[in-house]
Amino acid sequence: MFNPEKFKWRLFSDNETIPSSVVVWLLDNRSLTAKLRDKYTDFKVNVISQDQGTPYPCEIELLDNFEKKFIVREVELIGDNRAVVLARSVIPVNTDTEILLSIGSKPLGEILFDDPSVIRGALEVGNNNNKWARRSTFQIKQTKILVSEIFLGSLYA
Repeated sequence: MFNPEKFKWRLFSDNETIPSSVVVWLLDNRSLTAKLRDKYTDFKVNVISQDQGTPYPCEIELLDNFEKKFIVREVELIGDNRAVVLARSVIPVNTDTEILLSIGSKPLGEILFDDPSVIRGALEVGNNNNKWARRSTFQIKQTKILVSEIFLGSLYA
């Protein structure tokens, strides 16, 4: 779906020149699912793929994990019948992540943000070809997962 290595990832800085219509989405600390449900009367998740795969090196680096098996989940977040966000999650396969691997088309954000024991890591922003993205890790027990989200132009329309 998208190659995260093409994005120029960094921690957000006040010196960034990001359009205000984008910043309100990039820097929001609550669940993206909740924010999209506030904006769209018809919201759903379209699972593009959820298969065992090899994460990109820039993803492995953030996970601090030496698991041998990963599930890579790629989805479109759909608002009023238009794709508005592409998301890619890298989930190590182990007992800490069992529940995540069986959610089907349920939004991952609902699970992560509804569990007070899940700890969100630093938020990074990135851009590539006028597309903005954010990513962060989430600590579930002893395991980190990575969630990356690309905001499509249709989100700001």
